[in-house]
Amino acid sequence: MSEAGVRTAATAGRVSTPRYGRVLLKISGEALLGERQYGVDPAFCAFIAGQIGAARTAGVQVGIVVGGGNIFRGLAAAARGMDRATGDYIGMLATVMNGLALQDALERVGVPTRVMTAIAMNEVAEPYIRRRAIRHLEKGRVAIFVAGTGNPYFTTDTAAALRAVEIGASVLLKATKVDGVYEADPVTHPDAQRYTELTFADVLAKRLAVMDTTAISLCMENDLPIIVFDLNRPDNVRRAAIGEHVGTRIAGGTPA
Repeated sequence: MSEAGVRTAATAGRVSTPRYGRVLLKISGEALLGERQYGVDPAFCAFIAGQIGAARTAGVQVGIVVGGGNIFRGLAAAARGMDRATGDYIGMLATVMNGLALQDALERVGVPTRVMTAIAMNEVAEPYIRRRAIRHLEKGRVAIFVAGTGNPYFTTDTAAALRAVEIGASVLLKATKVDGVYEADPVTHPDAQRYTELTFADVLAKRLAVMDTTAISLCMENDLPIIVFDLNRPDNVRRAAIGEHVGTRIAGGTPA
């Protein structure tokens, strides 16, 4: 289907005005593992692509930042003796591979997609240019931002917060393997309570493992809410993107 045809179908499929016109979806590299121990699971990529396509059909413009932890972790490599900057650059290249895999999955379900990289590699992906990224979103394309910020010592969480602010996203959707933010790790503490609402100050004061402090601070300074939710539940991406209550919402002010 042509891009025009996909946009027409998307418009016809809208049933109501979504709460968020433009979102930034952060997906960890580990999410792409699916049932595998290493690399990318095409079946799970297809599952994610279907959810993103549904959000787009609902009228939401979607930008994505994907991690690279399923392939390489710069911080872990540095702990084993590798130079930290070198490890981070290798990790950035891993995010490019993941971005291309996700692009393939999205285009297989008829969603026009562009991969934009913070490290120049013209034969593989477009360079990240803010105005071009916004234009892709306005034309109904999904934009996948890879290679982090292009600088070592910054996580893909920080890259997600930065890109969300740059493209004018209304919310940052943090897709995880749990259904929100808990007071303790629910895997090791089955009785841990889940929060439905938090403030940025709560996250920092309680040292909750949501995103790194740089990312949280950037969102707080720019009044960009974060929604943490379970990626494994069907339709959660669309539900979060249109404003339905899923997971945990983090924003400024006093929790509701």
